[in-house]
Amino acid sequence: MSDEDDEAEPAVSLGEQTPVEGAPLARVTSRLTWPKEKSEVDRLEGDSVIRTPDGPRELSAVLEEIDETYFQRHQEFERHVRQVVGTGPIPTADE
Repeated sequence: MSDEDDEAEPAVSLGEQTPVEGAPLARVTSRLTWPKEKSEVDRLEGDSVIRTPDGPRELSAVLEEIDETYFQRHQEFERHVRQVVGTGPIPTADE
């Protein structure tokens, strides 16, 4: 390789960064070990703000709407959360 190859533009333009409020649900669930009781999830991560199609929401508010009290696996937990918050495009911080 030559020095010219190292200084070349990226193959794909990434565009401008758009701010998004809240953390991805997967990031929050990755900080926990499973299985876990809902009350323990709330105690450990309840103040975390997650991204939803309706804008950022505090996880403890979402947990209040879930009837399940015990989550065997993180996939089960995420499924219950998505049933409450829905799925779809996440609005940017300035929308």
